[in-house]
Amino acid sequence: MTEPTPELHAAFSEPTAEAVPWSDVERILASAEIFWLSTVRPDGRPHVTPLPAVWDGGALHICTGDQEQKAANLRRNPHCALSTGTDKLHDGTDVVVEGRAERITGHARLVELAALWKARHDWDYRVLDDTFDDGAGHIALVFAVRPAKVLAFGKKPHSQTRYRFNNS
Repeated sequence: MTEPTPELHAAFSEPTAEAVPWSDVERILASAEIFWLSTVRPDGRPHVTPLPAVWDGGALHICTGDQEQKAANLRRNPHCALSTGTDKLHDGTDVVVEGRAERITGHARLVELAALWKARHDWDYRVLDDTFDDGAGHIALVFAVRPAKVLAFGKKPHSQTRYRFNNS
């Protein structure tokens, strides 16, 4: 993945603010334990839910039960947003990733991702043909969300930095 160029949005930033470096954003994406996934229900209402994700290869990877609302929403409309950050007003950086969820079904890639989930979240997944199995009979679909746009909100000083990607 080519490193995107940060664009500081001065209208939403304090005068002393600087763009958040992409390396800081990637560090946050790689270390965050929980993200908030926003999808759209068939009737247009939002659906937001917390879940762990894995940043790897320039994408956030998520999984969800095949019968869950978020899976149904992503099958119908793959456009979504994932956000992570802190609950502090004057500390840390919040990050929003907008993109399109694409199902991951390749067995070799699923094996790699299962190992990452184990290493980063201590979750054990068994890889079936094109899904994860949690060992208790729950099947999980795996998706990759490649960023179309990322927003980073610095909080000391307050700033808004935008990164655009060419894969939307």
